[in-house]
Amino acid sequence: MTASSSASSPRTACSEDAAPRAWLTRLVLNPAHQQVYRDLGNTAVLHRRVMSLVPDGLGDSPRATAGVLFRLDTDRVGPPVLLVQTRVAVDTGRLPNGYAEAQTRDMTPMLSALRPGLPVRYRFLGNAVRRCGRNSTVGSWKQAIPLNGEDAVQWWADRAPASGLALRSCLSSASDPMTAYHAPASPPDGRGSGTSRKQGQDIRVPYAATLYEGVAEVRDPARLRAALLAGIGRGKSYGCGLLSLAPAPHDG
Repeated sequence: MTASSSASSPRTACSEDAAPRAWLTRLVLNPAHQQVYRDLGNTAVLHRRVMSLVPDGLGDSPRATAGVLFRLDTDRVGPPVLLVQTRVAVDTGRLPNGYAEAQTRDMTPMLSALRPGLPVRYRFLGNAVRRCGRNSTVGSWKQAIPLNGEDAVQWWADRAPASGLALRSCLSSASDPMTAYHAPASPPDGRGSGTSRKQGQDIRVPYAATLYEGVAEVRDPARLRAALLAGIGRGKSYGCGLLSLAPAPHDG
């Protein structure tokens, strides 16, 4: 049972009189592939790779329209696994040859089966940060300060109930560092925007996140479905927000 969301159209996915459609695509990446190596080194490029799987022409906010969420799972033993959740069917044929082994599953049955009291195992990569106020002594106004230790655990404990979950246990750990490289804004006269720009001239943006794992109980299925479909917290373009669920044994 893994959180995933999808629909033939956003209206169908959100309809109250129909079960939401949901797809989860599991990509076992080939670390020897040159383009995999490139994508893993730049979260902005990895995001574009993920978006290449959904149809074109989705408007000004294609990620939100397609309900795209993704998470890179690494255990330092096997190859990295990229999970991609959508509200539209994906086309893994758009991936380069040899890029990954792909498997897509319709998650609608899982979303429909959620009920109060159901125990589940969860896995969630969250952008656990605190925004600085105007008078902050630890950073500038609105700067995002990564949380660690008990502060990071409390961040998730505060958000889980609003997502329809009652936490029974929580193990948190800092995720592998994520780094995105973005082109600097071009000046008004357009100088400096030529195609010869190299990555070394890009702006490096490190991104911290916390991985949460544990057991929880479903308290509010409607809220949980909404959280699964929309994602939780910020940083969705950087691989945060995707909540995965699996069956957990009942006590006793």
